Amino acid sequence: MNISRTINFVCIVAGGIIAIYAQAEEKQNTYLLMGGIILLMFGIYRTSRNIPSKNDKQEEETFVKSEKVDED
Repeated sequence: MNISRTINFVCIVAGGIIAIYAQAEEKQNTYLLMGGIILLMFGIYRTSRNIPSKNDKQEEETFVKSEKVDED
């Protein structure tokens, strides 16, 4: 596992733990909860931007299939 994936995983896990901890207290710390959610979303964003879109491949296939050839 490379360093970038490790950083993403740590951000996701730490953000989730911080958000759950902030939510579990009797008096909720709003800033701590927001920080945990931001860290969680940052890790998810970094992970998802490396995943290729399946729609790009489908658009190429449908474009090729939908071409019509005019026969004179």
